[in-house]
Amino acid sequence: MLSSKNSRLIFEYDSEQLWVDPWGPNAVRVRATKMCSMPSENWALLEPPNDAEPHIIISEDTATMVHGQIKVIITKRGKLTIWDAGGKLLLEEYSRNRRDVTDSKCSALELEAREFKPIIGGDYCLTSRFESLDPKEKIYGMGQYQQPYLDIKGTQLELAHRNSQASVPFAISSRGYGFLWNNPAIGRAVFGKNIMSFEAVSTKALDYWVVAGETPAQIVEAYAEATGKVPMMPEYGLGFWQCKLRYQTQNELLQVAREYKRRQLPIDVIVVDFFHWPMQGEWKFDATYWPDPGQSRFFADLNCLLMT
Repeated sequence: MLSSKNSRLIFEYDSEQLWVDPWGPNAVRVRATKMCSMPSENWALLEPPNDAEPHIIISEDTATMVHGQIKVIITKRGKLTIWDAGGKLLLEEYSRNRRDVTDSKCSALELEAREFKPIIGGDYCLTSRFESLDPKEKIYGMGQYQQPYLDIKGTQLELAHRNSQASVPFAISSRGYGFLWNNPAIGRAVFGKNIMSFEAVSTKALDYWVVAGETPAQIVEAYAEATGKVPMMPEYGLGFWQCKLRYQTQNELLQVAREYKRRQLPIDVIVVDFFHWPMQGEWKFDATYWPDPGQSRFFADLNCLLMT
């Protein structure tokens, strides 16, 4: 069933409910779940402006939302497509089933665009699939991975943080859209030449955000507005940072700072990285090797060495 409530477009079928909400200029948030109610967490997203007035039309076969430069269409069988203002198809869900015989991609494969596999305990293993509309599409972003690829089209990425790996599941496409996988679950992203997919190993809902833009700058600016802007770095942190693996004692750290001063090399910050604690999980210095890090004399000495 297709319906709308306030500025929200809603699809409901069997145990699934799908919501599409305007979420900032030229952007929408898509959520779906098979739980009894939609989870309320916004995760990486800030609350959107409350003045959004998208244009929603519901007919017998489709429901359409137009919000600035982005348009969303949901068929009566629940397939979702996203377009820009010029009529260019940006995203199309990848489904291969027999539910809609009028769909040119109707198939006996029984692959769902939004696949929820129940997990004992209440959550779902979720896979969200999209058509790869252009094998020459270029995709950039997704955080920091140990790989040589700037264009990540054709790659598979783990959605998890590791030492030297920072997963930030936001990507910019050369087709003119930005995509945020707004789900903190461990999983993977696949940017194949036939299918683009995102997987969450354990979650309660599908959740992603899409923005249409003419330039990468517009897309990144919209992303910053939707998720929050980075505060200005304090002046004391704008210079050189010294860090190594690792400073074992308080005296070793002060010796390094004194050597910078002796050589008249400018330095703003020294990072005491890790293993300075007595036991794993203790957020304090080991008094055996760091006798008075909390005392004013230690910090006075260090600040004097760094700032002069």
